[in-house]
Amino acid sequence: MTDYFAYDELTWPEVAALRRDTPLVIPLGAGYDLGRLAEALGDPARVGLLPAVPYGWPGSGLAVPEAAFGQMMANLLDSLQDDGFSRVYALHPQGLALGLGPRALTQRHDSQRPAAPPLPADAARDKCVLVPIGHTEQHGHHLPLSTDTLIIDAIGRGAAALEPDLAVCLPAFPYGASTHRASFAGTLNAGGRAFEDFWLAVVDALVGRGFRLHYLMSGHGGNCSFLVNVVKYAGERHRRIFCATAWLHTNGHIAAPVLMETRLSGRGGMGHAGELETAMILALRPDLTHMARVIDETDFVATESYYMDWIEGGALVANPPWDDDTATGAYGAGSLATAEHGRLWLDAAIAEKAAHVREIHEQYHRREERRASGYGLWDAKARTDSSLP
Repeated sequence: MTDYFAYDELTWPEVAALRRDTPLVIPLGAGYDLGRLAEALGDPARVGLLPAVPYGWPGSGLAVPEAAFGQMMANLLDSLQDDGFSRVYALHPQGLALGLGPRALTQRHDSQRPAAPPLPADAARDKCVLVPIGHTEQHGHHLPLSTDTLIIDAIGRGAAALEPDLAVCLPAFPYGASTHRASFAGTLNAGGRAFEDFWLAVVDALVGRGFRLHYLMSGHGGNCSFLVNVVKYAGERHRRIFCATAWLHTNGHIAAPVLMETRLSGRGGMGHAGELETAMILALRPDLTHMARVIDETDFVATESYYMDWIEGGALVANPPWDDDTATGAYGAGSLATAEHGRLWLDAAIAEKAAHVREIHEQYHRREERRASGYGLWDAKARTDSSLP
């Protein structure tokens, strides 16, 4: 009998200890027959199931060109192989051409029985589409690889619940870009350019269906610079939308004061798997938080213009090797975290994202009014044509 385990619930030392011939599988969606999967893999003793990809392929409800989707999937599998795993696979519905060769396993899938409904529903076209993007990466000895995804999923769903008439939230996407991934086992990498291509294609698909307002919300710092590029490309390509992103969460004018007034650690205590993320996971999934394993590390090589706290601070932008500053994968003081603070900070982050939703609506509608008035270079045709270019 094959034992299936959730890869993203492990910590990085547990991933490092896995046998390198353990099959690891990334499913596209859910609803597969695990018995048939075990048979296809030769009935191994253990199989690691990675987080399911929620959309992107034909039949998922929100599809992008297969070439863009396939390159991102190939990069994810490559990162597992770079860590020494010899049996890595994508499990996907029949009929897809993703270019994965022997790393592709196929089954008839629920999405082929009938096709999945549109994601999001077309009735939500006037709402802002919240796109939570997390990651599957190491978070020290005490937090699961799913940390970034769990947090941004809770924030995205919470913001949509606060503003149900203004926002709709997609399922959290569990993979991002990690340029530092070689330092510690377990971290995946969608690849910066493939990541950008995929998310621009997602925006294209949504715009093609009439969605004008988009908020790409990242729970992982490595995604942020690439998402800025996506937003810039999208704004050039689609002149009648408002597509925005932000640097992570809990650091704007609403949430940052709450954080600064209540945190117990000093600067450097919240860099990565530190006080903030540990507190949030204590609030969300205490069963996955191993406080007895916490090792505080605050010896980041900090200078006036470059330091690490919740976000990278200072005027300099850099990407030194991750293991210059940490022996365990963590930056910060996770031992100071409490579930009470985690709930407080999640609520503040949700309030901040809900405020961003309102601001995105205001930006879009004020700009449309200005365009309709013939402002600047908007000519008569633009004033009367409400279609999306």
